[in-house]
Amino acid sequence: MDDYLSEKEQWEWLKGWVRSNGLWIVAGILVGIGILLGWRWWQARTDRIALDAGAKYQQILEAMDKGDKTRAQTITSELERDYASSPYVDQANLIAARSAVESNELDKAAAILKSTVEKTKDPQLALVARLRLARVQLAQNKADEAIATLNAVDAGAFKPRFAEARGDALLAKGDKPGALKEYQDAREGLTTQSVDAQALDLKIGDLTADNVAVPAPPAATVDGKPAATK
Repeated sequence: MDDYLSEKEQWEWLKGWVRSNGLWIVAGILVGIGILLGWRWWQARTDRIALDAGAKYQQILEAMDKGDKTRAQTITSELERDYASSPYVDQANLIAARSAVESNELDKAAAILKSTVEKTKDPQLALVARLRLARVQLAQNKADEAIATLNAVDAGAFKPRFAEARGDALLAKGDKPGALKEYQDAREGLTTQSVDAQALDLKIGDLTADNVAVPAPPAATVDGKPAATK
C-alpha cells in the first residue's frame, strides 16, 4: 500500500509539474520546430540560389560559345544583380574581361578585373584576377602600373607566375637584368601547373645569349658599413 501511495503521489506531482510548466514545454517544442523548419527553408533557399546562379553561368558560357557577346554581357549583368554573393559572378566577370581583351577593349577589361580584385571573397581568384589585370596593363603599355599591381600583395602559390609577369614588365621597360632575375626566380619556383616551362626557358635563353648579367644582391651592412666576412 505504501508503494502504491508513493507511485500515486509521484504521478500527482508529475501532473502538477506539467500543469505548472506546460506552457514553457509547449513553447520550447514550438521554438525547436521553428528552428528546424527555418534551417530547412534556408538550406532549400541556398540550394535554389546556387542552382539558379549556376544556370545563369551556363547560359553565359553557351552565349560565348556561339559568339553572342551581347547576350553574354546581358546575362552577366543579371547574374550580378540577382545573385551578387554567388561565386559564379566572379567567374562570369573573368569571362567578360577575357572577351573584352579579345575585342581589344583593354580599358574595359582592366575595369572589370580591378572590380573583381576588390570585390571577390575568394583570395585565390583575387590573385588570378590581379595577374590578368597586370597582363592587361602591360598590353596598355603601362609597365609601371603592372609592376605595382603585382607587387601589391603576397602572391603565395602564384609567385612563379607573378615573377614571370613582373619579368615581362621589366623587359618592356628595358631592364633586361631585372627581367632575367625575375625569370630565373620563376624558374626556380616552377611547378607543373604554374608556368609554361618551355616558354620561360626561351625567355631566359634569349637574355642569357645577350650576355645579360643578373645584378648581385646588395651586400650586408652593419650600421651602414659593410659587414665583416670570414
